[in-house]
Amino acid sequence: MSTFAKRERLLLADLLEVTGPQAPTLCEGWQTRDLAAHVVVRERRPDAAGGILVKQLASRLEKVMEEFAAKPYEELIQLIRTGPPRFSPFQLKQVDEASNTVEFYVHTEDVRRAQPDWAPRELDSVFQDSLWSRLERSARLVGRRAPTGLVLRRPDGRTVVAHKGTPVVTVTGEPSELLLFAYGRQSAAAVELEGEKAAIAQLHESRALGL
Repeated sequence: MSTFAKRERLLLADLLEVTGPQAPTLCEGWQTRDLAAHVVVRERRPDAAGGILVKQLASRLEKVMEEFAAKPYEELIQLIRTGPPRFSPFQLKQVDEASNTVEFYVHTEDVRRAQPDWAPRELDSVFQDSLWSRLERSARLVGRRAPTGLVLRRPDGRTVVAHKGTPVVTVTGEPSELLLFAYGRQSAAAVELEGEKAAIAQLHESRALGL
């Protein structure tokens, strides 16, 4: 049975192939080649991938990223499609689903929404609920440096507090869009913001959201 992580992985690989190595992405300073290298390094080079979160390892990550970005683009895409190496923990279905569903969804949208002719995807309710459950678990982490109080709300009224503080901004949208907003893609997320005008502007322009 296919998992959400596997589905999003293949969608991302197909999209990277179609757009080519020099297409823009929502990740500042990255073209599609850079994003593809990031995905591969994250799965295949744990010795360097720690630099994503640990500043002391950032220089090593940058060096390894450059090495992988220099590889043939088609090779990077194939490595994404085939997934992690044999003894990687990402080979375990539970780990893959927990670690990669959001990763691949967000990066797929990073590519899609940076293109001039992009159109919204229709996501089924099961996937939306899956993204919501992941957002509930990660909201405090991704919103910890938000410049205002931050509440994320689904259209049905379910909410999660991503950051306590005042003034409070409430962001309403489908889980997939709230996820993009919380992970620092504010300008590309289809959401509605409620709160003080200055606070909304501050949150919308903040670079502090995300991991």
